[in-house]
Amino acid sequence: MAPPRNVVKIAIKMRDAIPQLIQLDQAKPLAAVLKEVCDAWSLTHSERYALQFADGHRRYITENNRAEIKNGSILCLSTAPDLEAEQLLGGLQSNSPEGRREALRRLVPLASDMIFAREVISRNGLQILGTIIEDGDDLGEVLALSLRAFSELMEHGVVSWETLSIPFVRKVVCYVNMNLMDASVPPLALGLLESVTLSSPALGQLVKSEVPLDRLLVHLQVMNQQLQTKAMALLTALLQGASPVERKHMLDYLWQRNLRQFIYKNIIHSAAPMGDEMAHHLYVLQALMLGLLEPRMRTPLDPYSQEQREQLQVLRQAAFEVEGESSGAGLSADRRRSLCAREFRKLGFSNSNPAQDLERVPPGLLALDNMLYFSRNAPSAYSRFVLENSSREDKHECPFARGSIQLTVLLCELLRVGEPCSETAQDFSPMFFGQDQSFHELFCVGIQLLNKTWKEMRATQEDFDKVMQVVREQLARTLALKPTSLELFRTKVNALTYGEVLRLRQTERLHQEGTLAPPILELREKLKPELMGLIRQQRLLRLCEGTLFRKISSRRRQDKLWFCCLSPNHKLLQYGDMEEGASPPTLESLPEQRKDCPHVREKGSGKQNKDLYELAFSISYDRGEEEAYLNFIAPSKREFYLWTDGLSALLGSPMGSEQTRLDLEQLLTMETKLRLLELENVPIPERPPPVPPPPTNFNFCYDCSIAEP
Repeated sequence: MAPPRNVVKIAIKMRDAIPQLIQLDQAKPLAAVLKEVCDAWSLTHSERYALQFADGHRRYITENNRAEIKNGSILCLSTAPDLEAEQLLGGLQSNSPEGRREALRRLVPLASDMIFAREVISRNGLQILGTIIEDGDDLGEVLALSLRAFSELMEHGVVSWETLSIPFVRKVVCYVNMNLMDASVPPLALGLLESVTLSSPALGQLVKSEVPLDRLLVHLQVMNQQLQTKAMALLTALLQGASPVERKHMLDYLWQRNLRQFIYKNIIHSAAPMGDEMAHHLYVLQALMLGLLEPRMRTPLDPYSQEQREQLQVLRQAAFEVEGESSGAGLSADRRRSLCAREFRKLGFSNSNPAQDLERVPPGLLALDNMLYFSRNAPSAYSRFVLENSSREDKHECPFARGSIQLTVLLCELLRVGEPCSETAQDFSPMFFGQDQSFHELFCVGIQLLNKTWKEMRATQEDFDKVMQVVREQLARTLALKPTSLELFRTKVNALTYGEVLRLRQTERLHQEGTLAPPILELREKLKPELMGLIRQQRLLRLCEGTLFRKISSRRRQDKLWFCCLSPNHKLLQYGDMEEGASPPTLESLPEQRKDCPHVREKGSGKQNKDLYELAFSISYDRGEEEAYLNFIAPSKREFYLWTDGLSALLGSPMGSEQTRLDLEQLLTMETKLRLLELENVPIPERPPPVPPPPTNFNFCYDCSIAEP
């Protein structure tokens, strides 16, 4: 006879005792269960004990999380969290250095448990740890363990980072600025200061004033990935908290100290693979660099500004200097104005007064900056562009100014200039760290690409928007390849000619489109159930393989990972915490933390970050009389689709993701083509041919029963 559903078979172990195999009744109060377990081992005062999961982070079991106990779970009997916290805090206050060190070693692994953390915090544990950190009597293991425990306790959000005292923050800053023998201390101190900077603007200003940029550069140059990552994290946090003017000064100083070259050579092109957290911080740094262009992008040209008028004249003279001097000598003021207006028209401005073209925001003054940069840094290419198009037939000239304005808008959109930083994105472009003035240099490549594509398309003025669409596609496809240098980008984008773009479009269209003939549509409809079954099978296999998910708090991006997979019998979800860089665990090695496959629904993350919201989903399940959630943040959009599709398949619901639609379309196209191989070059009619009427007689029929002579 099968046991009741609320009874699970588990093992409970204790040091120096024979483990107990019991049947745990989940309906029985936890205190009563503890009393029975203690009685079996002849232990008195059961209230002094608690149950913990034996694997993983040894979390304490409470009435709230006891539903996670499943058949085969292994628990251990340990000291109750309040008594454990009191004992460990007593050890921290002892006069014995060895006793204090041992208490910290036991405290650190328990600090990640919320139940234990609340007990420690309620007993002034943070103040005790803060005193050890401020005293700094031991700059080795004790200090490292204290910093780690302090950070873990603060991560629970029970106490605000803004409550930290200024002397405490200054002491942690000292550990960043000192040359310590213990290499584990600086990364922990940097991580703590990053949390302070992101959470408290006032304390962030203190950190900014106390930690020199040169010191962060020293940490970045140490060939230690963990130290480099934490130093980069604090650097980006300081930059994000600075005002636009301060940020520009800080970035200018860092670039003068060759930070860009160091990142390009020693981090991007390092022999060791780059971690996800470092990739995210480089993305943030790139976004902050490009963000410096936003004020110019949002500022229209001022027709009354003498400086801006002179810049326009410099642009004109760089293209028509010889012609202007020879034809303008001795002319009246009206004649010279007329000549200037004609030359501005030749430059490609839509109006004789170029200020009217540059009043558009965006790109505002950023377009003028790009044109001036191109004329000064590539004068021969600039003159050739303008003069070559000036000599073309009417309506066939490529307008330099109009193209530059639209190209600047296009680059700002592709590179997301002025948009807020994503909290999870990692898609930085190595090219931007391999080149000074990377945005302007990218414009120089783009404007020459525009002229080249214009000639390949034999375009006229009416085709301007079509040409810009092709240029957008050329730039977007090449940027997606993440070229490591500007020269490599130039080579790849120039190889992507208009003809190649048309070929790629046609190939993609052939992959996506199928014939619309009714017989083919009928065939596709008959194939759909079988192919949807294949997709469902693939989704469930992907869930069985499992995925690494990243834990992200409401305050900042974390580097903690957890792994989740579906059991082979498709009845359970198994999950557990993992360390950075570890290989995915086997099914047997996962902690016995499992949840029955419940109803899945999309759930917003509560943040304003759009892409994080789009990657978040939750599984809701019943835990007693209340509803609980297992929250996921997918590492990519594809993983989001695979998991939501797989969970929908388990529930018997339709798999309605965009990825399912694309996969089904691809399989339908391939299967249809295979079925129609023998009909190649045979026209398929829109309607079936009519059935002819029966003959008037059937005398033509051969009688097989008559034997031939």
